[in-house]
Amino acid sequence: MRRIVIAVTATISVLVLLFSYRTSTGTAPAAASRSPGGQQAGSAASGSSPGGDGTFTGEAADTRYGPVQVRITISGGRITDAQAVEYPQESGRDVRINSTAVPKLNQETLQVQSAQIDTVSGATYTSEGYQQSLQSALDAAH
Repeated sequence: MRRIVIAVTATISVLVLLFSYRTSTGTAPAAASRSPGGQQAGSAASGSSPGGDGTFTGEAADTRYGPVQVRITISGGRITDAQAVEYPQESGRDVRINSTAVPKLNQETLQVQSAQIDTVSGATYTSEGYQQSLQSALDAAH
């Protein structure tokens, strides 16, 4: 009888943990708007590819360690430049992690030509924020 109680309790605990697991860190989409520099600021969504030419700045994505914001340049329907214009740099640890992660994310964006880029190991929060802001910039380009 005791084994049955333990098995049922363990099963319930696992189910509660499984259903409480958050699979998405995304936020609700917002409308695209112009930023003060005349560049586009977009909203987060999925499944987009670049369309219009110009320079577009995505909305800042809040992460556990601070906001991440990406600016892209599109020419001829291709992403020709991608730069993180804002990312966590408050501590020495932030600087160490992001000094290698941000260039990798910028390069991956140019190679993949979408927001479906790989997460940089050791920089998960920055990578997720980068992807969200990048998708926002791509949405603004449409």
